[in-house]
Amino acid sequence: MDNGQIFRGIEMLKDLSVREFFMFFVYLSLIFVIKLAIEWTLKMILKRTPYKKRFIPIIEAILNWLAFYSSIILFLFYFWKERWLTYPFYETDGVEVTIFLIVVVVMIVTFASRIIKTFTRHVMPYIYEQFDIDVGLSFTINRLIYYTVMFLALALSFTTVGLDLTALGVVFSVLGIGIGFGVRNIAANFVSGIIILFERPMEVGEMVEIDKKIGKIKRIKLRSTVVETLKDGTMVVPNQYFIEQIVKNRSSAELFARVEVSVAYGSDTAKVEKLICEAAEKEMSAMDGVPENQQPDVRFIGFRNSALDFQVEVHVTDVEMKERLESRLRHGIAGLFFGNDVKLAAAQPPLNS
Repeated sequence: MDNGQIFRGIEMLKDLSVREFFMFFVYLSLIFVIKLAIEWTLKMILKRTPYKKRFIPIIEAILNWLAFYSSIILFLFYFWKERWLTYPFYETDGVEVTIFLIVVVVMIVTFASRIIKTFTRHVMPYIYEQFDIDVGLSFTINRLIYYTVMFLALALSFTTVGLDLTALGVVFSVLGIGIGFGVRNIAANFVSGIIILFERPMEVGEMVEIDKKIGKIKRIKLRSTVVETLKDGTMVVPNQYFIEQIVKNRSSAELFARVEVSVAYGSDTAKVEKLICEAAEKEMSAMDGVPENQQPDVRFIGFRNSALDFQVEVHVTDVEMKERLESRLRHGIAGLFFGNDVKLAAAQPPLNS
């Protein structure tokens, strides 16, 4: 051991010298310098190849992985003979927790996480393709594999440290009771996430309508589901919402641009219907992408105290077209109504006025 200790006040670190501490960080820096050099060299080699976009992310992930675990292995081997590495700083029921055991636990958990993510990202898609498995089911299988492996990794980690899994089960049981009473919403969303993954009432990639907003499901997590809309950004929806509320699945349904309009009592209903149909046909022909073989569906849908309600529907192919055509239909209908002296229904006053 060299002189010049830097942790004299800490019993288990009192033998660690300045030189040892400094040289460890020199070797650690050398690992990352080598990693950056290899990464830069490989990028230069693949710079002009057509496989650049495919291989560079994989190479970066592998090099980051190697650098991380090389750092941990360096730490263990460099300080292997130091007493503080195996010094028990905490002990309960005969279990001595040391820095070495904590590092081993971190390695097991992170290694399992990285392995399973790599496996589901690069190996499982090939298997799904061979068996013609759709995106929704493949996502569910990936999540089940991930949760199972991580549970086993945690169990192995606790066993390595010396914790009794029976006692741990009791702790989780008590914790579960506490969650059930104190954090009911989180527990309900967690259970709902498991139900969604197994029952698959909706899947990743499907279009759903939530609060009159249509979006695509991007990810199903245990607590929430991520839905990406066209213009309103990303919505994070609690899983309990999908179990308890009526959610429209738009993936298998035909999309329609739908506009409702109300006219005043005394209006010529046949004339109103004709004007709406004329406006719809005009806007359909002026907009690219609208199916030409479809005719607008105009209906007189109801009576109210001071209004006559009409509705027009036009078949469209996607959500963006639906929103743009609905706006154009409103402009076209308003223009024809004003030009033909058709009065819109007056707004009803609030009930408490």
